[in-house]
Amino acid sequence: MTNPRVVLAMGLVIVAALCRQVASVAEEPRAAVEFTDPAESWTSAQAQEFFRQQVRPILESRCLRCHGGEPKIRGNLRLDSREGLLRGGDLGPAVDLDQPGESLLIRAVRYEDLEMPPSGRLPAEEIEVLVRWIEQGLPWDKAAAVDAPADAGSPPAEAGSALPSAWPYQRLQRPPVPAVSDPGWVNTPIDAFLLAKLESEGLTPAPAADRIALIRRLTFDLTGLPPTPEEIDAFVADNSPAAYERLVDRLLASPRYGEAWGRHWLDLVRYAETNGYERDSAKPFAWRYRDYVISALNRDKPYDQFVREQIAGDLIDPDSVECLVATGYYRLGTWDDEPADRLLARYDVLDGIVSTTGGVFLGLPIHCARCHDHKRDPIPQTDYYRLLAFFNDITDSDGKNLQRVGGDAGPEVMCVREDGTTPTHVLLRGNPNLPGPEVQPGFPTCLGELSASIPPGPQKRLELAAWLTDPSNPMTARVMVNRLWHYHFGRGIVPSTNDFGQLGEPATHPELLDWLAVELIEGGWRLKPIHRLILLSSAYRMSSRARPEGLARDPENRWLWRYPMRRLRAEEIRDAILAVSGSLNDQAGGPSICPPIPNEVLAGQSVPGSGWNTSSSEQSTRRSIYIHVKRSLLVPILAVHDSADTDASCPVRYTTTVPAQPLALLNGAFANEQADRLARRLQHECPGDPRAQIRRAVRLTTGRDPDPVELAGDLAFLESLGTDFGLDEAASLRQFCLLALNANAFFYLD
Repeated sequence: MTNPRVVLAMGLVIVAALCRQVASVAEEPRAAVEFTDPAESWTSAQAQEFFRQQVRPILESRCLRCHGGEPKIRGNLRLDSREGLLRGGDLGPAVDLDQPGESLLIRAVRYEDLEMPPSGRLPAEEIEVLVRWIEQGLPWDKAAAVDAPADAGSPPAEAGSALPSAWPYQRLQRPPVPAVSDPGWVNTPIDAFLLAKLESEGLTPAPAADRIALIRRLTFDLTGLPPTPEEIDAFVADNSPAAYERLVDRLLASPRYGEAWGRHWLDLVRYAETNGYERDSAKPFAWRYRDYVISALNRDKPYDQFVREQIAGDLIDPDSVECLVATGYYRLGTWDDEPADRLLARYDVLDGIVSTTGGVFLGLPIHCARCHDHKRDPIPQTDYYRLLAFFNDITDSDGKNLQRVGGDAGPEVMCVREDGTTPTHVLLRGNPNLPGPEVQPGFPTCLGELSASIPPGPQKRLELAAWLTDPSNPMTARVMVNRLWHYHFGRGIVPSTNDFGQLGEPATHPELLDWLAVELIEGGWRLKPIHRLILLSSAYRMSSRARPEGLARDPENRWLWRYPMRRLRAEEIRDAILAVSGSLNDQAGGPSICPPIPNEVLAGQSVPGSGWNTSSSEQSTRRSIYIHVKRSLLVPILAVHDSADTDASCPVRYTTTVPAQPLALLNGAFANEQADRLARRLQHECPGDPRAQIRRAVRLTTGRDPDPVELAGDLAFLESLGTDFGLDEAASLRQFCLLALNANAFFYLD
């Protein structure tokens, strides 16, 4: 009988010999061109035949579209040579000869840490072939080249990317203004670009809008409020050629301009004054950031300075209240005060900053690369983490990091703070528990070479701020002028205003966008001159009336042959109702207000009624931008009319038409209270004259005089409320005012 101890000893000798053999393979130089494996098993004829017959077809059909045969390979990983596999890419070696099953390549095709190829998981038998291949020592037939598919230069939709040389990654150049056949319509260069396209499409622009429609459109556009009947009369009566130009300048100079356009910016940066989640606790002094935005826009602060202060204001001037408040930009997102996974929660906060910065300032969907290389755009996963490295030392965004500026008597501000120097690693599949290689702060490679001299510590945000606003950066100016266009016309030249990439919508007039972007930079990055160019164009002054030939050729109005009619936004609806009722309080700035909310809505919170201290009746009628933004409690009149989602950047307000909207405006407490106030205003201004009261109500809500037929119908309706329903004069007028506040002509801009 065999001695067990002898068997055990022999086994240990065999295991030791195998370990020495495996170690000798594992110790081969990773970047060497020639390999000297003692076993040489990977070069045997049988192994090379296995590679030729079974492995090479998988590599060529599944991998080399993105990892071989292209000038720029994904993740810096080449799979068209044995050396490339052993060397690896941004995430390290692709194979582990010691533990073949743990190789990055195998984990990726198994969809464990990565998901490769993106087009779909490999069949189990192909994965098994790759495992056996690595187990055999990665045999390779150097005499037989591994070729990328013939179309490797144009990767498929599911695995490819936009070429960095394609628009909009190209550097900005001012294109020539095109010649057109009808130069009389061209009021600014904008018109020439638009008309050239219209002519090529066989379209003609709509005639000019009437003066009442125009002043109403312009006043809402720049101030978010309706023009008064007196302002309309003055504009209509002014026959001088400069009347419209003077109107534009007056409205751009109004303090109401910053309140209207500040709301657009707050949408983009996900402004809210609470942290979200179950307790939804407050972010102290967040309203100072709101006031900073409004003030910056009213003063026409250059956009490049506006950006730099938000990214690195604490480093630009640490003693400036304004600069510190600007860095509240970093504190606006959600924050979980009781996370199940604290490390994951921290990276979720950082992801909010990275995705907002990429989308708002650069129009790049860089957040798509948190877990893997972007599937369509030239944004590798490493670029995501290089950008994240700029923010990795920011302390938890809990809204409690306050700083008193200027000593004990100075104001408290919610601002950014940094702590230490934290190394940044690529996270496999975005998982904080699977750190990959370390990366340094850097800029998206599709927009230029990485900087090799970005300093550690807080100063790196100064580098980011400078790069974002460098005129050579092709995106920042393009993205901002596209936003201005979007808010003026309801649709951007690039409709997906936060995504200029391949998954967004293509630009309709890229040359016009480039012309405007250069104009912004050369004009000192000031926004009001760009507003003025747009507003003085013939295109902006077109009627919104549709014509059969235009609808047939361009039903979506992509080429802008007419002005696009739009419904008022949520804040405009509430503010316009307050304005026409005569109850709008135009007090600007300061702590936010909490207007009354029905008890049944307050009861829906996790802690009913908490965090909502109802303001006085006078304060409750201030403009909507000054309403306290509590993530878990939305003001009904705003929520029902599509107010912004505050959990992520909101580049576009989508307009819905649902039954809850007229129901809220007919039955809601706010609408009925304001109808009563409007009725009292009419009684005061036109006492005892129902006909004059009706005319005044129509003028206040629509800007125009009712025609005789409309006036007769409204008067008959008002009388029927008394004869048919027994309402007295005051109650009848209240019901008529409620009807006027629900009219389409009130809510839509022609």
